[in-house]
Amino acid sequence: MAEEEEEDRTASTPVPGTGGDKRRLRYELLGCALHGHHLEGVGAEQLRPADGLLAREDRDGLRWHRCLRCDAWLPVTPAPHPGRTHPPDRHEIALPLRGKPLRDRYVLRLIALDRLLHFVVLGALATGVLVFADKRASLQAPFYRFMDLLQNGVGGTGGVSERGLLGEVAKAFAVRSSTLWLIGLVIAGYALLEGVEAVGLWFAKRWAEYLTFVATTVLLVPEVYELTSRVTVTKVLTLIINLAVVVYLLFAKRLFGVRGGGRAEAAERERDLSWDALERVPPGPSKH
Repeated sequence: MAEEEEEDRTASTPVPGTGGDKRRLRYELLGCALHGHHLEGVGAEQLRPADGLLAREDRDGLRWHRCLRCDAWLPVTPAPHPGRTHPPDRHEIALPLRGKPLRDRYVLRLIALDRLLHFVVLGALATGVLVFADKRASLQAPFYRFMDLLQNGVGGTGGVSERGLLGEVAKAFAVRSSTLWLIGLVIAGYALLEGVEAVGLWFAKRWAEYLTFVATTVLLVPEVYELTSRVTVTKVLTLIINLAVVVYLLFAKRLFGVRGGGRAEAAERERDLSWDALERVPPGPSKH
């Protein structure tokens, strides 16, 4: 009698991920949508009682396998693999990211893409400055001849105006070569820094989080100063994004000992990526 009541209670439990789960949309669902469900033991011939967290059979003999990422239970037609009698043991399974570690991966990779964009733009700018510094002597004479022809062709007086884009190019020809090289190398160094941040954040390296936090915090000063002279939508958006990055890294990633620091971060990760976390989720279909 007790077993029947237990089976009825288990069978009526909502199956996570199949419509009965009323929790908010999670990053696990996004991960499964992008990469597919993470199922283990699909090719096993038989199920043991110890395999209840991985797969179960209902009263009709239909086998259900649990996604170890989003907790959904999916009906699977067994396709036995030679030599695989039972699902793998727990120590043989690498649990997929879930919970806060999975959320952090998506957020960090979003920041990494932003840094990658900076790397590409700054790299192209640095290349242009350095090439210009190297070829400036050979480009200067043709540039001024072209400007004279352009001004005379439209009825001007010749020479180069100090206003507009062409005026800025003319000023660049007047800058010392050593200054142009210095500017190009500084931009190239900044581009390299952004590239290193992008790679480190993509692979969720702790040192990259610190590097990004420090570099972004330092750049907030000139960004705020720029807004005091002229306010533009681009400047405001850039400041908001960088502020959000700094706040996220400091508090959500617990940098510099905030909210328990690295130990609390590691403990939280261990809690979410453990078999205990899977056991805390309501069970799926009842066994036969």
